[in-house]
Amino acid sequence: QVHLVESGGGLVQAGGSLTLSCAASGSGFSINAWGWYRQAPGEQRELVAYVRTGGSTNYADSVKGRFTISRDNAKNTVYLQMNSLKPEDTAVYYCNAGRYSNGAYFPLSWGQGTQVTVSS
Repeated sequence: QVHLVESGGGLVQAGGSLTLSCAASGSGFSINAWGWYRQAPGEQRELVAYVRTGGSTNYADSVKGRFTISRDNAKNTVYLQMNSLKPEDTAVYYCNAGRYSNGAYFPLSWGQGTQVTVSS
C-alpha cells in the first residue's frame, strides 16, 4: 500500500509558476511509474504527466513545454513544476503511483489532491 500526500497548491496569477510535491510512503509491488492527474469543476479527471522509474516522461499536449514532472528517489517524492500557468490550468491536482505497461499508464494509488487556482 502506497500513501501519497500532495502539497504546493495555491493561488497564482496567469503567467506565474507553482511546484507541486507528492511525498510517498509505503511500497507497492506493481508500482513502476508516478503521475499527476487534474480535475477541473464539471470536467473529467485527466492525466497531466507521468514519469517512469527509468526516468522517461510523458505529458498531455495541453501542458507540454510548460510543465515538468520529476522524481527524487532518495526522498521518495514526485514533483510537478508548472510554468506559464493559464486560467484553464485551474483544477484539483492529484498525485498517483501507478504502473506503466504496454505503452499506457495505469494509476493505482491516489493522493487527496491539492487545489491550483490561476487568476486571469
